[in-house]
Amino acid sequence: MSGHFFGIGASLKDEDGNIKITSLVTGSPAWKSGKVAVGDVIMKVAQGGQEPVELTGYFVEDAIKIIRGSKGTEVRLWLKKSDGSIQMVPLVRDEIVQDELTFARSAIVNSSKGKIGYIYLPEFYADFDNPKGSRCSIDVAKEIIKLKEQKVDGIVLDLRNNGGGSLYDVVQMAGFFVEQGPIVQVRDRDGKSQVLPDHDKSVLYDGPFAVMVNELSASASEIFAAAIQDYHRGVIIGSTSTYGKGTVQRNIGLDKSMNFMVDPNSELGTIKLTLQKFYRISGGSTQLRGVVSDIALPDIYPDIYEYAKFREKDNPDALPWDEIAKADYTPWKYAYDVNNIKAMSADRLKNNSAMQLIRQDEDWLNKEKDKVYPLNIQKYRLEQKQLKDTYKQIETLSKLKDGNELNVQSLPQDAHKYDEDKLKGDRFQAWLKERKSDVWLGEAVNVLDDMIVQKNLVYNK
Repeated sequence: MSGHFFGIGASLKDEDGNIKITSLVTGSPAWKSGKVAVGDVIMKVAQGGQEPVELTGYFVEDAIKIIRGSKGTEVRLWLKKSDGSIQMVPLVRDEIVQDELTFARSAIVNSSKGKIGYIYLPEFYADFDNPKGSRCSIDVAKEIIKLKEQKVDGIVLDLRNNGGGSLYDVVQMAGFFVEQGPIVQVRDRDGKSQVLPDHDKSVLYDGPFAVMVNELSASASEIFAAAIQDYHRGVIIGSTSTYGKGTVQRNIGLDKSMNFMVDPNSELGTIKLTLQKFYRISGGSTQLRGVVSDIALPDIYPDIYEYAKFREKDNPDALPWDEIAKADYTPWKYAYDVNNIKAMSADRLKNNSAMQLIRQDEDWLNKEKDKVYPLNIQKYRLEQKQLKDTYKQIETLSKLKDGNELNVQSLPQDAHKYDEDKLKGDRFQAWLKERKSDVWLGEAVNVLDDMIVQKNLVYNK
């Protein structure tokens, strides 16, 4: 959540049961060594002079736990190089800051109706150990100001795959788009409710606004989307609903000396307790049901999140949905006609052959999830090929083709942001390129265009 950690500065991926290095952070221990290269396979890891651990068959998440550690400590990697040789490389862990991957960033999408500001927020990060450290609310405010300087006609905030984070920052962020008022309600185990409000009467941005979500948008992302929806401040675009995590947890150390204080490094371990539940200002909980999108799009991810049963509602032990009293709030005075915007989006999707094929493929894959598999190896291989072909088709359909790509550009204020770090600059350019072919973002831009037209009609009256 802080945007930094202590490690070696290498991004990893799982490939055929092996942990492979995919990129290096400039200035990191791995980069400085000159002995670690993209494409190397990490065979073994040892803590200093201790016995090494074989990584074959490890998940990336588990490999990361072994490779990361305290600043100044040594970790040894046994690397299989491209020529097949094995080399042991000792590295001393240091602080790694991944600002271009973790922190908020923005771009401009030039559409048929004007300039759309696009803000990407991968998580609601906050450095709680450093008062002057990174905070997503401060960074998002800066991006909004930069977009306003470019005179954008609308803004879309992308919270897809954002699993949440700092409660304080999500309350502050929602306040950028609405006037003073409640943002979320919290109830403890004794049934006592508390309203968390935005105290700032000013509105940082009051133009057309949309929020992109998917099934992995959880916790703080759902609080933000719910507040925007309840205030009728903007349009929520994405999958049928978000994840549905409306609870607050706390890790409590089990060491007696810790006096039950939060310490994830407790030697005896920790126990995670659910202490509170979140509620929308309209009264309903975000637990279990999540936030239902105003405009539901077919899921364009190859993993088919829409039909994978991993959301809160798919957990048989999940806490139930309930509601409390509605908070006292005043909806946005310039609310948009969401039904009209939904109708225009539905017409576009109806005539979008790629979206229709994605829906058909999803329906077919959903039927294949709970089927009886044949024991005949040839039939099984044929069915597996059909599955892989369908996933591949969805992945292909999810990308806009040349000639139809979005006109996505970086902001002039960011022109020299990565001049001193070519690798970070390359990753930022790769991120921009991905946005250009994003079908889902394409429809979000269309929705913003509709909102711009609707706003102009109201103002011209």
